[in-house]
Amino acid sequence: MSDKRFPLLHQAPATGYWSALLLVLLSTPPGQASEDESCLASAQSPNERVYCQVVSQGAGQSLPSLVDFRRNDPQVQLLLLKRPAAALGIVLADQSESPKPPSGPTAEATRPLPSHDRDRSVGSGTSGGDPLARCQLKGATISCHGKTYKLVANQQNRELADGALALANRLDLPGFEGGPGDDAEVRAYLSGAYDRYIAGMLSIGLGANTMSFTRFHRAFYRMQEERVDFAGRMEETFQLLKKDKQTLGVQDHYTDKLPQDLNACAEAGRGLIVCDDIATNWVYRRQR
Repeated sequence: MSDKRFPLLHQAPATGYWSALLLVLLSTPPGQASEDESCLASAQSPNERVYCQVVSQGAGQSLPSLVDFRRNDPQVQLLLLKRPAAALGIVLADQSESPKPPSGPTAEATRPLPSHDRDRSVGSGTSGGDPLARCQLKGATISCHGKTYKLVANQQNRELADGALALANRLDLPGFEGGPGDDAEVRAYLSGAYDRYIAGMLSIGLGANTMSFTRFHRAFYRMQEERVDFAGRMEETFQLLKKDKQTLGVQDHYTDKLPQDLNACAEAGRGLIVCDDIATNWVYRRQR
């Protein structure tokens, strides 16, 4: 596989690398950054102005489209711009403050739940059909029906099972064979695929750097529109993660933020509960 399809993965420092996984999946292929002359006129931030400068000078081959660039927080934008801007002698603005979440409604306000049956109500209610109805969230712990789930941290390579980073460890997501307009079929496919994705990320010690189901869902539709094989792209990315994890270190967690309540949580395979606020994903694993 050619690494040119994923230039960001080999440009980013360790911390930025792992947080950039979603970027690889959601960005358009290299070379599709717009060179529209109206780019600078429409720029809404210092990063976007630098983006337009980079593109106008022919160095935007590794950048996503401006629309996709805007979807990322300022820190990830800086990570994307760092290499091409440096090559052109462009100085990037210092942005040390964490980005504030948008206050208005977004296209992601309605969150598809990461469970096999998305018709189930998942939250803190008492409905008999709710698998988490009698569960309690206490920060890094979820107590459920006498069982305890602990927040998963990233693992160092010495903590992984033998062969975790070997070529034989694959996601092996099935290809989607249904129609993209069949919402029920897509949900069923993505539910199973997401559970396998989470299990795969846990196997290589990146449980604290997983994407939310909403972004997984969005990546699928983006690739469908671009006629990219979703299962194949996911496999390529997984193999790159394994390869680079052999030499790059990880922190246990990259945020101290925790989920606020169980309304953002659902089961994701046997012995796992996943919570997210779209921007951050948390995986809880049942203790044996």
